[in-house]
Formats: sequence, C-alpha cells, structure tokens
Amino acid sequence: MIVGCPREIKNHEYRVGLTPESAHELVAHGHEVWIESGAGEGIGASDADYEAAGAVVKSDAGAIFAGSELIVKVKEPQPQERAMLRAGQVLYTYLHLAPDPEQTVDLVQSGVTAIAYETVTGPGGTLPLLKPMSQVAGRMAIQAGATALEKAHGGRGVLLGGVPGVLPAKVAVLGGGVVGFNAAQMAVGLGADVTILDRNPEVLEKLGIHFESRAKTRFANRANIAESVAEADLVIGAVLIPGGAAPKLVTRDMLGTMMRGAVLVDVAIDQGGCFETSHPTTHAEPTFVVEGIVHYCVANMPGAVARTSTYALNNVTLPHALAIADLGWKAALRANPHLTAGLNVHAGQVTCEAVARELGYEWTDPLKILS
Repeated sequence: MIVGCPREIKNHEYRVGLTPESAHELVAHGHEVWIESGAGEGIGASDADYEAAGAVVKSDAGAIFAGSELIVKVKEPQPQERAMLRAGQVLYTYLHLAPDPEQTVDLVQSGVTAIAYETVTGPGGTLPLLKPMSQVAGRMAIQAGATALEKAHGGRGVLLGGVPGVLPAKVAVLGGGVVGFNAAQMAVGLGADVTILDRNPEVLEKLGIHFESRAKTRFANRANIAESVAEADLVIGAVLIPGGAAPKLVTRDMLGTMMRGAVLVDVAIDQGGCFETSHPTTHAEPTFVVEGIVHYCVANMPGAVARTSTYALNNVTLPHALAIADLGWKAALRANPHLTAGLNVHAGQVTCEAVARELGYEWTDPLKILS
C-alpha cells in the first residue's frame, strides 16, 4: 500500500503524522511511504532522515494526496486538503467532527473513508489514541494558564505557587479524566491550591486517593461549579464526551462572578469548548478577553511541543496504521472492534453515532458497512 504523510499546515502546527522510525516500520512491512518535503522539520527530522528510513520524499502535498491510498496526519484536514481527498482513499488522523460541520460536509462529499484517532477505543472504554495528547495538553494547560495570569499577558498578576506569606493561586479543574489529572498534577507540583470537579464518584475517589491532601475533590453539580469558578484564579476546562460536543459548563453569566484578570483555559476547544464564551485560537494569538476574563483556547496545544507530542502520538497510532496498510481498512476494522469505533465517515455516510446526533445526519452503523 502507498502510505502518504503530508506536512501539517494548520497555524503553528509542528507535529507530523509519521516519524522516520514509523516510516521505517511501514517500509519494513512492504509498504511504500511518501513524505512531503519538510514535513518533519518541526520535530527535527530532515528529508534525509526519512530517505534513510526508506521513505520517498515528495515535493508537494498534491502529489501525496493524489497517489496515496492511506493518508496519515495529525490534525483535521484543512479546506485545501479536503478538496484533494477522494473516494476509496483512507484518512487516518484527528478529526473532531462534532463541532465542525464544514469539515463533515466536505468529508461526506469526498467519499473518503475517515478514521478518527479520538474515537478509537481501548479496553474498558478508554481512548488510547487521545490519551497521550490529553496528557500533553493537561500539563501544558497549567503552563499556559500560569503565563496568562501574568500581568503583562492580561492576567491578575498572580504566581501559581505563591511565596512564603502570600497565598497560592486557586486552580479549579473541571473534569477528572486524563487532561484533568495531568493538569492537577502540574498545578499541585507548582504549589497551587487545586480543586478537581467531576461527576463520577469513582473518579473522585481515585483522585482523592492519589492526591490525598495535596488537592481537593468536589462533585461537579451546577452550584459547585459556579462557586469554584467564582473563587478561582485559573480554571481548566478538561471535560470530554467521546465524539460529541463538549457541554458548556461555564456560562457567560458566571464570568461576572469571577475576579478580573482570572484565566480560563479551554482544553475541550477541539470539541467545541466547555466555556460558553470560548472560540478557537491559535499559538500566534492564543488569548482573548471577555468581560475582563482571559481566555486561552488554542485548538492544537500539543503542537507547541511537537517533538514530544509526535513521538508520543506515533507510539499509539502506528500499530493501527500498520494494520490498515497490511490488511486493508475493512479487514483491519473487522479484526479489531476498537479500531471500528474510529470510523467516522465512509463513502458519504456518517458512521460515528455521536457526530451524526450532533450534526443532524442519519447514522450508519459501521458494522453494517463491514458486513
């Protein structure tokens, strides 16, 4: 199979779908790997590194999309990339379709078979292809929030950990999953006063056992969220509904209860955001202010630490890429129900139930397609 990996073109996106080591694995399995020239520059991988791994370097994205049977990316295809997709081709990348009707329309019309990293499942309903980027984003959320809290960046001028004689900043983490856990770890490590809110009693119990007295846990009902947000210097939005749009946990009205210069970091922005006043931003212009509250809503946070993120991502995406290339997409999905959960669009049909529900499409059961 010809496996293509174009250079990412989203604003300040430095990751790449395949590392040279991953390309080498695919070549060793008998596949031809095409890499767009310069695709690996953001992680310090040169065209020569890919050629040494056995890949073929192509001069432009058009050649990659025109000739590849399987396209491996990181971020959702941009409009000019979607225009190059075709029926019979397999796209394997993050998609986040629920809050993105324009992308969904284009993928449906293209006829492509699109497999989304973020809905591929693992044992116990886990999301193993989302997990490493959630770990990165959770940890980065505290770095970004700490910077945004600085007066020069529009914040309150508060140091997360405080100093002797001065109280530390209060951090509210909405969601105790992978993002929330990693954000809390970083905030606790910096000495902040951390409260984690979640609706799952089992999650709260595990967090309580792990953090002991270093972080507080609280049930995420409306009243508790409102109170925690009002008291916080920094709020991390870390909720996730697999495949679906994020719930709006912080309303515009709540901003009026917050301290001027407090910061909201919306890690759920890829899924539409969990703050009512959020909209996607970029690394070039990461923040905006609404009613005196600083919002950080960068939609590809892990792209800023591209080398760490790319290698962490390839560790979990490569085995499925190999299966798709070795067996063909249909046989690979038949052999692995977890990978089947990643099928979002096929030949003009929406096959992810959450996406269909959010965007008003008729849902097609992927098992029907595989049969």
